[in-house]
Amino acid sequence: MANQVKNTLIIANEAPEVSEEKAKEKAKKSAKPKVVRSMGNFISGSFLSGKKVIKQLPFILSIAFLAMCYIANNYNSQKTAIEINRTLKEIEGLRYEYISTKANLMYISKQSEIIKKLGASGLKESIVPPDKIFIEDTDTE
Repeated sequence: MANQVKNTLIIANEAPEVSEEKAKEKAKKSAKPKVVRSMGNFISGSFLSGKKVIKQLPFILSIAFLAMCYIANNYNSQKTAIEINRTLKEIEGLRYEYISTKANLMYISKQSEIIKKLGASGLKESIVPPDKIFIEDTDTE
C-alpha cells in the first residue's frame, strides 16, 4: 500500500510537466490558425460582439468623440489661418493703394499744378501779397 501511494505521488508530480509540455506544443502548432481566426473575426466584425469589447464601449466612444473634436479643432484652425492670410494680403493691397493715392494728392495739390489747372478757366495767381486787417479794441476801460 505504501508503494501505491508512492507511485501515485510520483505520477501526480510528473503529470503537470507532461501537460505543460503538451500545452506548449499545442500553442506552437495552433499559433497560425489562431492568428488566422483572429484576422477572420476582425474582418467579419464578430470581435465587436465580445464581452470585453462591450465592456470597453464607453471608453472607445469617448476616445472617438475626442478624436472628432481634435479633427474639428484642426479644421477650424486651418480655416482661421487661411482667413488671416487673406486679410493680410488685402491689408497690403490697401496700404499700397493708400500710398499711391497720397502721393497723387500731394502732386495735385502743389501750387504749380493748381495754377496749370486753373489757367484754362481764366483765373490767375495774385502777384500782390495779401494785406493784414487790424481791428482796434474799443472796449478797453
